[in-house]
Amino acid sequence: MAEEQKAIKTENKETPAVVETFDPYKIIKFPFSTEKAIKSIEFDNKLTFIVDPKAAKADVKKAVEEMFKVTVVKVNIQNSISGQKKACVKLRADKLASDVSADLGLI
Repeated sequence: MAEEQKAIKTENKETPAVVETFDPYKIIKFPFSTEKAIKSIEFDNKLTFIVDPKAAKADVKKAVEEMFKVTVVKVNIQNSISGQKKACVKLRADKLASDVSADLGLI
């Protein structure tokens, strides 16, 4: 009888795979606007965001490209002591970061 229960338990351990859809609004929390971030928008064509602490560079790139319909060249990520993660996203030269930031209401 104990062998039958073990066999039943091992058969029921299989669970169906959960398919998750990519949600860029879970990755990017909000735009970061300090004097340094605004200067990088104007001179370096970079946008700065506070992102989910578990987000990787590839996730941030995909989220920004999907949300703003731009091409991302490079992503730099910084972790703060307080637990926030800041992502600096460099855009391709054909789309200006100042246009995107104007849509966000930063400039």
